[in-house]
Amino acid sequence: MFILKKSNSISQVAQLRSPKFRQSGSNCTLSFWYYNYGRSVGAAEMQLFVNGLKQPTVLWRAYYNEGNQWLKAVIQLGRLPHPFQLSLDKISLGFYDGVSAIDDITFENCALPPPALSCEGPNRFWCRHTKACIDSSLVCDLVDNCGDGSDEDNCNPDLQCNFENGLCNWEQDVEDDFDWIRIQGPTPTVNTGPLKDHTTGTARGHYLYMESSEPHQFQDKAILLSPLFNPSGNGTCIFRFYYHMFGKQVYKLSVFQRTVSNTKGWLLWYKFGNQGNRWIRQTVYISSSKPFQILVKGTIGDGFTGDIGLDDTSFLGCTLYNGNLPTIPTTTSGTSVPATLPMNNCTEEEFVCRASGRCIQTIQKCDFRPDCSDKSDESDCVTEVCDFEDKNQCGWYQPALEQMSGNHSIHSTNIFKWELGRGANLYPGQEKHCPLIDHTTCTEEGWYLFADSSNGEFGHTADIATPVISLTGPKCKIIFWNHMNGSTIGSLEVLCKTSNKTSKLWTQSGSQGPQWNRAEVFLGIRSNFQVVFRAKRGVSYMGDVAVDDITFEDCSPLLIPGTPCTLEEFTCANKYCIPKDNLCDFLNDCADNSDESPTI
Repeated sequence: MFILKKSNSISQVAQLRSPKFRQSGSNCTLSFWYYNYGRSVGAAEMQLFVNGLKQPTVLWRAYYNEGNQWLKAVIQLGRLPHPFQLSLDKISLGFYDGVSAIDDITFENCALPPPALSCEGPNRFWCRHTKACIDSSLVCDLVDNCGDGSDEDNCNPDLQCNFENGLCNWEQDVEDDFDWIRIQGPTPTVNTGPLKDHTTGTARGHYLYMESSEPHQFQDKAILLSPLFNPSGNGTCIFRFYYHMFGKQVYKLSVFQRTVSNTKGWLLWYKFGNQGNRWIRQTVYISSSKPFQILVKGTIGDGFTGDIGLDDTSFLGCTLYNGNLPTIPTTTSGTSVPATLPMNNCTEEEFVCRASGRCIQTIQKCDFRPDCSDKSDESDCVTEVCDFEDKNQCGWYQPALEQMSGNHSIHSTNIFKWELGRGANLYPGQEKHCPLIDHTTCTEEGWYLFADSSNGEFGHTADIATPVISLTGPKCKIIFWNHMNGSTIGSLEVLCKTSNKTSKLWTQSGSQGPQWNRAEVFLGIRSNFQVVFRAKRGVSYMGDVAVDDITFEDCSPLLIPGTPCTLEEFTCANKYCIPKDNLCDFLNDCADNSDESPTI
């Protein structure tokens, strides 16, 4: 069936009406193939007309030219208990130039469940009038699965909510970033969110949705709190709900359970990404030896086409708890007391060895050579080798987060920053832009350091730095492995920072492939400086920068011997001894360039 233009009148409408249908079952879907091609082909839409409702419900829209191809549309009709009719409408703008066509219209699973002669078993329910035999987990779920409503009789209204008259006994969390919104019909943004609710299957019904447009930012969260429930053993308490996750930038919906009121709880279920323009049923089985609460958390994606819908929440086999959940007292940690120093005669310009009380020069602290017998002069410094196993950061720290730690009003949750990660903790799909295995162990259990681009915005930077390094030797270099894979990778820089100057030593930007890559940066002789890894975020979360196995090689400074240099050694102007083979090799082995002097 195709549209033939007859005139150039404005707003001319071509309509294709279906026969009238008496009702449809709960799993009913309509599919068809459509063709919408041409420079000014315009929009088309499928509308639902239900007896007793004045306003039609838009079920599907094609907004523009979609190319010289047939495309498939699948529309979820669901349970419609009253007679209804469908209408495919095409509006002409007067300068219509194109072809619109439809073919292969199919209705699937639209009949009510057939009657059964018997319905035995603990997990079956026999419908009163239609005599259909359905799964008992479908009872009291706000959906008329029987076709006669008997599976929804005698249900406790305190355990159900279709959001037609508010939030029922659910509550908005006050500790999150924004609230769920109760709405009818489509969400304000096209190409995301539901067009109708799940309860009635029309634009008249209400549901909750999470608005992803500004001013909300990436990873902002909206949390809905259930009422409290009594303990439940062996998963006898069941939580059912319908969710809608449609849009290119849909991010995450998750369900948590908690037994302590001032905690986030533990994860029971989650779903990431675009799931199509449909309501999807989800069942979660709950076990708890203590009174508990359910949290439904929606998280904003990286753009405005990320609306998430929620409807028809219900609990089966659960009982409400008449009380309050306990809280964990929050105590402020005491100020750490520095270790008592041994008796010593050191000046303020010297470092005191913790065990012996020996005095060494400050320049000998954090120079990759332990001068104290207990190595205390290297204890608060960056380590020579760091593989991040056992979640150890080896002295590397983030200056920006250190500054924030004193300001409790600032939340660092959504800040672009470095974090410890491993493949075992990735969510599905994240391995496309974050390492699935570390470099040290080449397993999903191994740890690495990565800048999580699911936080922050385009152009934000994250620095992680060493403590101040007092002195390095002439051959000092830093070797590390980096992983930069993803469609929107930013950049990674290695910087050298002194008290008054920051210089760039190495940089790399863009995707480098799905593997670990080795990098080597020459440092040479430097004093009182820090090494900084700086990650710069790309335009979206699809690209995390990671590093692993950071090694400072040959970085200890030269030693001044207590005895004269041997015949095989050269005596530098600063009294250091170096092998004579290192003379005139274009390297500053002496640290004062005397081994490269033309007068040698």
